[in-house]
Amino acid sequence: MADISEEGKGVVGGEMGKREQENIRNICIVAHVDHGKTTLADHLIAAAAGGVLHAKMAGKLRYLDDREDEQQRGVTMKSSSIALQYKEHMINLIDSPGHVDFCSEVSSGVRLSDGAVVLVDACEGVHIQTHAVLRQAWLERLTPCLVLNKLDRLILELKLTPLEAYNRMKAIIGEVNNIINAFRSEKYLSDVDSILSATPSSEVDGEGDVAPESIDDDDEPDAFAPERGNVAFASAIDGCAFRIDHFADLFAAKLGANAASLKKALWGDYYYNPKTKKIVGKKAAAGKLKPMFVQFVLEPLWQVYETGMQGKDGAEKLGKIIKSMDLKISPRELQHKDPRVVTQTVVASWLPLADTILSMVIDCLPSPITALPERIPRLLPSTFIPSTVDEEIRSKLESVKAAIETCDGSIEAPCVAFVSKMVAVPIETLPRRGPNGEMVNLDMGIGDTDSAQRECFLAFARVFSGVLSVGSKVYVLSALYDPLNPEQGKNVLEARVEALYMMMGRGLEPKSDVSAGNIVAIRGLGQHILKSGTLSTTPICWPFSRMSFQAAPIVRVAIEPSDPTDMGALARGLRLLNRADPFVEVSVSGSGEHVIAAAGEVHLERCIKDLKERFARIELSVSPPLVEFRETADIEGYIAEVDKTTAGQNEFVEKTTPNGRCVVRVHVTRLPGPLVEVLDGNVELLRDIVEGEGKKGILQGNISNEDPVSMLRSNLLAATTKAEGENKKRSDGDRNSWTHKLERIWALGPHRVGPNVLLIPEPGNGGATSRPEGVDDSGLLVRGTAHLSQKLGLTDVVEDASSSTTVEEATDLESEARNLESSVVSGFQLATASGPLCEEPMWGLAFSVEAFVSSKKDGATGADQYGPFSSQVMATVKDACRAAVLAKRPRIVEAQYFCEVVAPAEHLGSVYGVLGKRRARVVKEEMREGTALFIVHAYMPVSESFGFADELRRKTSGSASPQLVQSHWEALLEDPFFVPRTEEEIEEFGDGSSVVQNTARKLIDAVRRRKGLPVEEKLVQFGSKQRTRARKV
Repeated sequence: MADISEEGKGVVGGEMGKREQENIRNICIVAHVDHGKTTLADHLIAAAAGGVLHAKMAGKLRYLDDREDEQQRGVTMKSSSIALQYKEHMINLIDSPGHVDFCSEVSSGVRLSDGAVVLVDACEGVHIQTHAVLRQAWLERLTPCLVLNKLDRLILELKLTPLEAYNRMKAIIGEVNNIINAFRSEKYLSDVDSILSATPSSEVDGEGDVAPESIDDDDEPDAFAPERGNVAFASAIDGCAFRIDHFADLFAAKLGANAASLKKALWGDYYYNPKTKKIVGKKAAAGKLKPMFVQFVLEPLWQVYETGMQGKDGAEKLGKIIKSMDLKISPRELQHKDPRVVTQTVVASWLPLADTILSMVIDCLPSPITALPERIPRLLPSTFIPSTVDEEIRSKLESVKAAIETCDGSIEAPCVAFVSKMVAVPIETLPRRGPNGEMVNLDMGIGDTDSAQRECFLAFARVFSGVLSVGSKVYVLSALYDPLNPEQGKNVLEARVEALYMMMGRGLEPKSDVSAGNIVAIRGLGQHILKSGTLSTTPICWPFSRMSFQAAPIVRVAIEPSDPTDMGALARGLRLLNRADPFVEVSVSGSGEHVIAAAGEVHLERCIKDLKERFARIELSVSPPLVEFRETADIEGYIAEVDKTTAGQNEFVEKTTPNGRCVVRVHVTRLPGPLVEVLDGNVELLRDIVEGEGKKGILQGNISNEDPVSMLRSNLLAATTKAEGENKKRSDGDRNSWTHKLERIWALGPHRVGPNVLLIPEPGNGGATSRPEGVDDSGLLVRGTAHLSQKLGLTDVVEDASSSTTVEEATDLESEARNLESSVVSGFQLATASGPLCEEPMWGLAFSVEAFVSSKKDGATGADQYGPFSSQVMATVKDACRAAVLAKRPRIVEAQYFCEVVAPAEHLGSVYGVLGKRRARVVKEEMREGTALFIVHAYMPVSESFGFADELRRKTSGSASPQLVQSHWEALLEDPFFVPRTEEEIEEFGDGSSVVQNTARKLIDAVRRRKGLPVEEKLVQFGSKQRTRARKV
């Protein structure tokens, strides 16, 4: 009996665990900056967080913005989590920043969530950052719901009629749906491309047919539809919100209609005919009736606002409205002198915001059990497992993946969690007592705190399966960990969970254990995790995929302590900052400077402030911003300038090693723009492929679009077709040539993952007719191997290391040629990391390097007087690549911001003046419908963007608001070495001695001067004049 009862108890416990997980919602609030995320979160906290925030302070305190600079700027700078209780549901709410500089915080928030609450300002509409956060939610496979915020501005500020407001909100919902439909179309086309590229032509009509259901049907309903209940209309500052179902239930009895039918008719082109008491369509309305949403929803709301804002004049009418709605409002609140406060009290009592939003979250957003089957392809991409792998390991991997997919919260299930970021909190904020009231020992490990015991690092994580307990041992897996090869000391570490906390915004609540589906803060992982990682109680587990970021850290500054004796404190502070911020990059330059790279000006200011006040606690000297540039070559312009009779003479550059044994021939071409975009946009995946030795290997025989390597391969092949469409002059032979070149990729550079390609020599090269002068028939060509093309599945052919020979002495030469392959690749990496103009990385170039090696001269023995031969080859390849770029019209490449400026018509001239001063290129200007505001879109160089927001606000008296988003790299087509050549140029500029330096040359000289490189400049401007500081009396 005891056994039976224990078994029954276990079954009941398992059912209770499933029921608890079904009542969990993990949500993230995402939106453009200043669209009301934190104000909305305040009202949710006041209603469902157990009294940590009074309802009167909601919207004013901004509870989740606990940093001083967040309160001063009014901008959220970090993602914060808090647990809410509502109708037996546990809702883990994450408030994320809307500023583009803190896009990494959005990534860390959406990775741990299952649903997204997307806010859009009903006045301003969809902005650039709205696109970005929707894409983040789409990539992480989150289920979204929409909130149209700031309805009060439509009524009180813009003075729109209910019909005008309805048309405006309808247009916004349609625009947001169009964004989601664009993502769906992109996915559909990607599915088709991956299937076509993975399906052999011989199987098209045979047994290898692809099932049509393997491609998702694109006839899906709109993502957001008010009649389905996933769209709410709100005014967060007033604390009111509603969904259509509220008014459907309200008017169902009055109209004698079914509430479900009325819910469908309250949005869209449906009209109520009071004479016939029937709902009719647009045609029957004949333009004489108002839409039902206007008549039954907006007009009563407009009436309440207009009556409330009349003050004492409308007090009597407002009292009747309150009585008819049966609202419980104290007379004292209605006697407030400010009519705005009275109106807020009435609408908040009538349409409470927290009940509406939290009900929508429960009804429309999934629980972890429902969400994870849809999200598992993104979190754990399918990976090919060789048949040689032990069956026990294979079954364990499958069981772990099944536990994550089903959100198994039992004790027996393997515990797997993901850490999205490390959070630094003051030690005094940690609870001194445990979950049972016992005193807790707060002795920290080496990596959990700073040297002064002031800051403690907590891991911001979510448990995806099993139960995580205090004191349990976990394995910390990096993104490169391979469970099929567990002997990887650097990719897996063992750690102990010291404490668990439920995050409550500004506070922490200790927990003894946390089950699957919950968000938690973990203490004890500070020395094991730098920024993010996977936790597992078993080493036989695939690590979670890397998080995707919207931008890259591009704004850099060099820092040093004001007092040189504080250099050690600076180094320690930088290590802490690097761990505490998920997006900052800390490095040491070649000159020994400590460099911080951030996403933008605001992010950089926060990093410097944290370094001064929290981590290093010293005075710092900060350099002016160090902007990154790239170097490329204008190949097409070069070809157009070179005469056809002499074009063949300059196709390549030759260099010879100092000992004369190796002749290096380099040919450089420009990569197509779409191909560069693919390489630039998949840096992390390429790093996994190159460094992970194929862990995320190609799924053999798998046509699933979820395989990232297969998607990358199809994108590379599609890029050549896209380039053909952009350049009508490009011939089919050229496109086929690039398709052929993709099969010859030896390496990428710089740092093995950059947007430059090293190609192996053409298979026919190396013969007697193509050899350089001075290389006899015994010389061998270093052919290399298309390693990267093989890993990407672009080719299955392995090139021979060298040609066969019958000469006995050639055996040593063949071996030497094979050993020199790494020297050629290293020389290519050095060249692409440091270009010829100002030692900036190269961008968008393809190098074909042919290195011919000759035998040693008779009697030559011992060490070479010029140093090791491999080093000579490396240096010669580097010099030859740089010389080849210099010979093909070198150009500087600038990083560009996409700039969006919203300004009134009277300040439009000032906006254009500021943009023109900073070399911005305006691409679009449009007037926002229903307002007097203009939206200007432009591209601006990052080097010109510093101080842009302050200058723009100063010139426009604060009425213009800019937003800068990292966009792309763009070559500056000015010739930095311009010399007058044609008759027209000589007539305009003379012999060139008095030509003013152009922008490209100024940028290059500024970078060279900063790096300590020689610069051609006049030190004496007026040599004929005698200048002295003495004052003549």
